[in-house]
Amino acid sequence: MAGYASNRANPEATMEQELFFRVAVATVFLATFAISARFRYQARKMGGTIPRAREGKSILILRLIAAALLYLPLLAHMINPASMEWASIPVPAWLRWAAVAASLSLLPALVWLFASIGRNISETVLTKRSHRLITHGPYRWIRHPLYSVATGIFIALGVAAANAFIVLVAVLAIMAVLVAIIPREEAQLIAKFGDDYRSYRERTGRLLPRLLRR
Repeated sequence: MAGYASNRANPEATMEQELFFRVAVATVFLATFAISARFRYQARKMGGTIPRAREGKSILILRLIAAALLYLPLLAHMINPASMEWASIPVPAWLRWAAVAASLSLLPALVWLFASIGRNISETVLTKRSHRLITHGPYRWIRHPLYSVATGIFIALGVAAANAFIVLVAVLAIMAVLVAIIPREEAQLIAKFGDDYRSYRERTGRLLPRLLRR
């Protein structure tokens, strides 16, 4: 039944293709989670942790809502595709294949950025006592590559799943990050590193490399 419903929304896709896209989405999602969990665990062992309560209730609530909206629809699609059929959109098969390829190509970038930031990984907007200013790897050009890569992965997964809600939530999540998270993170980094961070901010982009330098 799930395969039939999905084919109605995407007449170009066969039941076998739908199964492939479902497995591909699950594979990339689980790989993303595994990569993040591994590096975050190492960072906790090497650099300690910052209690989330120190961020304040508003940021904590925002993170919980964003996580639920990002993860639950994908999990529902992987476990029971019919439950997300209401948000299905007709997407050409070639575009869904391209989205799968794009999501897979972003996994090495995820490893690269986590390896670059190392023990400095913080699960809050606050900085650790031993925090260092990272300017190598992708941080040479972008100040917040994790948000860039994560957004790209989630949008690609939404397209691969042919689900408008997943894509929409990914876009809204990055907008919330731009408005509520990044300014607080950068305020903390300025407080810790002062002019060094201000200089770094002048020559880099927030989510994409800066094409023109001041």
